[in-house]
Amino acid sequence: MLAASRLGARRIAAVAVLCATARAMATNSTAVTGAADAVDWKALPEEEWRRRLTPAQFDILRRKGTERPWTSEFNKHKSAGVYTCAGCGTPLFLSDHKFESGCGWPSFFLPADKAAVEEHKDLSLFMVRTEVTCKKCGGHLGHVFDDGPRDKTGLRYCINGVSLGFSEGGGAGAK
Repeated sequence: MLAASRLGARRIAAVAVLCATARAMATNSTAVTGAADAVDWKALPEEEWRRRLTPAQFDILRRKGTERPWTSEFNKHKSAGVYTCAGCGTPLFLSDHKFESGCGWPSFFLPADKAAVEEHKDLSLFMVRTEVTCKKCGGHLGHVFDDGPRDKTGLRYCINGVSLGFSEGGGAGAK
């Protein structure tokens, strides 16, 4: 019984460290880097983005690509935690706000913090949509539609899974 309680305490401590790390990365804290992180994410040159991202992440985050439906590891992901921007680490969506929409991409009815994302009119592909980008780095995340759960916000943030990272733990307390 004592071993089980120690294991539980270790898991709680690990989750706390992960959450603190994600928060520190998102706010350019010195707790992660040891020095002030003065990265101007929106001003990074293309070569630097190519170095930091996988080819798939670069295509979606920087070139506004779209991953094939039903291919994301986060499509049926059920762990409690925070979905972050794969480009800059900003917390974007909470697992508590994720739902199964049947569209083939991870879907959320609300961002973790509405100030973490920006919305832009998208006229590509001969239709009018609303593009969702990371406010901190400008990375393309996906689109938002008004066919989400009516008992929540009525919105469906349809997000490319490759544009996301994940930090276990947390999952509550949207701003």
